[in-house]
Amino acid sequence: MNKKQEQYFTNQPTSAHDLHTINFNFAGRELIFKTDAGVFSKLRVDFGTKVLLETIHSHFQELPDGKILDLGTGYGPVGISLKALKPDLKIDMVDVNQRSLNLAKNNLELNDFSANVFQSNIYENVTGSYAAIIVNPPIRAGKTVVTKMLVESKKHLINGGIILAVLQKKQGAPSAERNLKNTFENVEILKRNKGYYVLQSIND
Repeated sequence: MNKKQEQYFTNQPTSAHDLHTINFNFAGRELIFKTDAGVFSKLRVDFGTKVLLETIHSHFQELPDGKILDLGTGYGPVGISLKALKPDLKIDMVDVNQRSLNLAKNNLELNDFSANVFQSNIYENVTGSYAAIIVNPPIRAGKTVVTKMLVESKKHLINGGIILAVLQKKQGAPSAERNLKNTFENVEILKRNKGYYVLQSIND
């Protein structure tokens, strides 16, 4: 694993702290995110996450009722943005990176939300069943990790539950689309934007 991978897809980052604050508007709500070195996209909410959130916002009535898993939450932009959209949503926010999880917990408090935040290497400590699993996979962690996040989601979805994933075309979106199709026997591209694909599969 190279240094960039180790910075955020690792249990305990060793990079020196470098704190930043991001102001992010979503669904008419101004959100505040504290970030740090050793976490993904510390200077801004990355474009892929923005595309994913925009897609969720426009398709929100299609999300099934029930608990949501924010897989690979990082400092929490997806889970917290969803809470801004619907504060009574029940969300589990998980990541392998303890520094990210500490930030996510802090960011929930900063934005006056609550969620269940815990450490898990992909689905290792995930025991519940979810109406939706939402993921912006850590591409730098390698194809094996990304594939596991997508394929093993089926075991953690209720009947009728969905997985939503965002990937760049040049970083494996077509492969991810095939994996989802093979696993769920269905896949839909909900959005394309500047090379990013938002993919959805339904656990029928």
